[in-house]
Amino acid sequence: MKLKRTHYIGELDNTFIGKEIIISGWVLRRRDHGGVIFLDVRDRTGLLQVVFEEGIDPEIHNLADSIRIEYVISVKGLIRRRPPGMENPKIPTGEIELVAKEVEILNISKTPPFPMDEDLSEISEAIRLKYRYLEMRALDGLKPFIFRHKVNQIIREFLNSKGFLEIETPFLTKSTPEGARDYLVPSRLYPGKFYALPQSPQLFKQILMVAGVDKYYQIVRCFRDEDLRADRQPEFTQLDIEMSFVEENDVMSIVEELLAYLFEKALNITLETPFPRLSYETALRDYGTDRPDIRFDMKLKDLSHLFRETTFKVFRDALESGGIIKGLKVPANFSRKELDELTKFAQELGAKGLAWIKYNKNASSFEEKWSSPIVKFFEISILEKLEEVFNPLEDLATFFFVADKEDVVNSVLSELRIHLAKKINLVPENKFNFVWITDFPLFEWDEEENRLVSVHHPFTHPKEEDIPLLDTDPLKVKSKAYDIVLNGVEIGGGSIRIHKRELQEKIFKLLNIPLEEAQEKFGFLLTALEYGAPPHGGIAFGLDRLIMLMLGKKSIREVIPFPKTQRAQCLLTGAPSEVKIEQILELHLLPGWKKDKT
Repeated sequence: MKLKRTHYIGELDNTFIGKEIIISGWVLRRRDHGGVIFLDVRDRTGLLQVVFEEGIDPEIHNLADSIRIEYVISVKGLIRRRPPGMENPKIPTGEIELVAKEVEILNISKTPPFPMDEDLSEISEAIRLKYRYLEMRALDGLKPFIFRHKVNQIIREFLNSKGFLEIETPFLTKSTPEGARDYLVPSRLYPGKFYALPQSPQLFKQILMVAGVDKYYQIVRCFRDEDLRADRQPEFTQLDIEMSFVEENDVMSIVEELLAYLFEKALNITLETPFPRLSYETALRDYGTDRPDIRFDMKLKDLSHLFRETTFKVFRDALESGGIIKGLKVPANFSRKELDELTKFAQELGAKGLAWIKYNKNASSFEEKWSSPIVKFFEISILEKLEEVFNPLEDLATFFFVADKEDVVNSVLSELRIHLAKKINLVPENKFNFVWITDFPLFEWDEEENRLVSVHHPFTHPKEEDIPLLDTDPLKVKSKAYDIVLNGVEIGGGSIRIHKRELQEKIFKLLNIPLEEAQEKFGFLLTALEYGAPPHGGIAFGLDRLIMLMLGKKSIREVIPFPKTQRAQCLLTGAPSEVKIEQILELHLLPGWKKDKT
């Protein structure tokens, strides 16, 4: 390079007028106005107009004339104020321009597959991911990743100030599947044996507590071989935290303090703390989910008692088969077409149907006040009680009902609640509502495997007062677990851990993990617990999800530099890909083969 950069574009302002500088970057736009050439040049910090005037050295002018979009160039020149009326208020450097004296073409570029100076959201994601480096280089393309860097720095700054140690844990470790599938890595040195990529550093961070670390954190990559959604990736980033000599409130308090500090520093937003808390049972009762969006009201109501004596067959059959009836009041009136569409939506979610009643508080007749094909099945007294349950009522409202098994009712109505709130614009923008979900069951029953499984993971400590129930009624045992939810998205989960071997072995037994299998999978942890393990607990955040929500993005793929698709493919590199047979043979993955075979 003959022309070595002296300043980033983002540093420039009116105070540089009259100064000679050198910038380096990519050409976003090119305009030729009768011999005067204008180039809009950008680097990661900003955009600046560069002018090649008539009368400049002909060799430099000819060189400038050959420059095309996305060429990489360095320009030396003088900063001056733009002529009156030629300012561009849309960019920070809109009042100045660089009058070129010299230019150096550092590299040429093919024409990009999409326009680099426009909104790329309309471009197919497959194309954008294939050329991710161009999408990132586009205007504001690096913003999510610069923000992500800032978030990481703020997190480290806060936790370091609180006495936490950042300690790395292994990527090549032992396979201990208990939930999602592991990614396995074959060992060349030990034929037939495998490493696993960690789904989380859970066991290592517990062992670090036994080691006396006391306060640990790590911003760490984790891996899970599972089906993907908008908020899932096969490799993702966690903020992992663990502390010794703590109970639930200690962990939750430090997390609230961290998030308040992060939002203040990164977004200039003040969070109200402490965050509200809901028990698992309350969350399911009022919202139908343990990931409630509490930015708006519209709580679910259990109406099983109200319709106990109804002649409406759908409701009666559901109750007689052990199901429930729940309702949702929406402060809006819907057309018959909209109601049909909502019924179809509920059916796609698993409901047999969706009952509804339209309500007009100020109507002069019964028929106008209560409008629905099912009203004829109900006594006036039942409808009056419905008013009481949902009091206060808006002048116009619509009641929706689902009657089925409890899990189906909750699942359908929780999704319908969100769908309707968005439809009638009840969800506020740029608002961040955190809520803790606590008092989870320790176990749930898996019908397919016909056994108890952990609601969180096998290392979660039961509530002290419920420990006797492990022998008599384990499904009633509550855990010392807590999830943190932001705007209806779970962003983190944690618990107080089991720190005594005897209790850990008891939990393994209840989970139908024989002692031999427990020793094979978790023997190193069990042994560590025998050497003075302190009481400890922690939490792990999905950092990709948190940053996605902070930036108002729809998918975590938008805040990960090189994400996989929903089919776990990297369109940029072509991974996963085939490998040479020699590599497979070296790893002993084809028993019986020899290297001289073809």
